[in-house]
Amino acid sequence: MKRLCVFCGSSSGKDPIHVEAGRQVGAALAKRGISVVYGGASIGVMGAVADGAMQAGGEVIGIIPKAITEFEVAHDHLTELHVVDTMHERKAMMADLSDAFIALPGGIGTMEELFEVWTWGQLGYHNKPFGLLDVAGYWTLLEDFLDAMVEKGFLRPMHRAMVFNETSLDVLLERFESYCPPSRDKWVDARGL
Repeated sequence: MKRLCVFCGSSSGKDPIHVEAGRQVGAALAKRGISVVYGGASIGVMGAVADGAMQAGGEVIGIIPKAITEFEVAHDHLTELHVVDTMHERKAMMADLSDAFIALPGGIGTMEELFEVWTWGQLGYHNKPFGLLDVAGYWTLLEDFLDAMVEKGFLRPMHRAMVFNETSLDVLLERFESYCPPSRDKWVDARGL
């Protein structure tokens, strides 16, 4: 794995542990020689990931829509910063440049990125692993909701299993190395299940 996309909040959240986790993830990836691809902001958890990786001598590629640069939040100390026209271009470029995806704590944008990359994986648009890095139980309620989707018949167990959830970056990266996407021969049966 050469490049890892990190989805996370441009907010810092209320608990400083989230920003510190972002910094630690960035540094740990850099020390492993894994480049970071992320949303290009200098603030919040996003800025911490970038700063942690850059301070550890890593490569960081930011991708940010032009409209967001008008708020002066673009990180100006990255290896590369790509300014694109739309959020759609941003997500497509992030996906194209990355070998895998992780989500740290974040808001609705993080959720949207996670669910889109998951949908793309389910449909066979990519075979890349993705998962949640669970900082201080942040993803617990989402995990419960995803399990409820399976129980109610709106999510197949094999697609539920595509999303890894770990509290350790090391364990998550190990799981990525052995990832095998589900068969897509028949991802929806005649009843839509």
